Amino acid sequence: MRRFRVLSGLLATFAVAACPLAFAQVYPDRPITLVVPFTAAGGTDLTARLYARALEKHAGQPVTVLNKPGAGGEIGMSYVARAEPDGYTLGIINTPNVLTIPIERQAQFGLDSFDLLANLVDDPATLSVHAGRDIRSIADLVEAARRDPDGLTYGTAGIGSAGHIAVLMFEKAAGIKLRHIPFKGTADVRTALIGGQIDVAAANLSEALAFAQGSPWRTLGVMKATRSATAAALPTFAEAGYALQGGSLRGVGAPAAMAAQRRQQVAALITKAASDPQFLEDARKAEQDVRVISGDEYGRALREQRTQFEALWKASPWNR
Repeated sequence: MRRFRVLSGLLATFAVAACPLAFAQVYPDRPITLVVPFTAAGGTDLTARLYARALEKHAGQPVTVLNKPGAGGEIGMSYVARAEPDGYTLGIINTPNVLTIPIERQAQFGLDSFDLLANLVDDPATLSVHAGRDIRSIADLVEAARRDPDGLTYGTAGIGSAGHIAVLMFEKAAGIKLRHIPFKGTADVRTALIGGQIDVAAANLSEALAFAQGSPWRTLGVMKATRSATAAALPTFAEAGYALQGGSLRGVGAPAAMAAQRRQQVAALITKAASDPQFLEDARKAEQDVRVISGDEYGRALREQRTQFEALWKASPWNR
């Protein structure tokens, strides 16, 4: 009887100790929210909605895409940074905004506010002109800008946006100066270019390819190390002599300080969904280049970009 009581006690102790572990391993057991720090219908929102389908499939739980636009992405990213680090509130982490906002002002978040899980899409910057212009290449654009210093105008989705930062890097590399016209979004930039209100449009590649459909829109080059698989006919800026990489990396992050086991569970789900064949096909059809980068490597890539943007800020503060 004494031996039975000891054994029963040991089993009870083991069961109590094991219950929290077993409970912690159940993920996800309720809906997940994927926050987009920009308005609907943009490039980042499209990435999120395509990916949410795959995430929902592999999670076995509903995934809601929640748009929280404002302040260049700060409102949405701050929302994610302040959320409970339990894996049920995730956010699209968008460059350059996640890096440039804390550089240019006292922000409500920093890169360390997030547990960086994986990058999904690499959407490089492009520059485009009206198809009726005699500017047909990056070299033509540089020549035109040198003939008319500060005379050519370019439109972007706003101060500090991916397009704005990309043009600042291009100006510095080419030794030219263009006049910035900020808009509320790239849809407005498209309208202005087609209507002749601006000379040059800065947009990410997926947006530029969509805008060119049935429109007098000519994309001059892509800010990427190699030609894009989705637009192999478009030259890179490097081919014109400017080895620039700009645009938007779009990944998934969670609030910092997730428990180690939960982080492993969330990261496994994120990468599994990113390799889903339907997501890859949907992204291809939407002309988005999938580039999955694992958590640690993803973090290193963003920190390297942050160093570049800090140097750019010192040379050309973009909000002044």
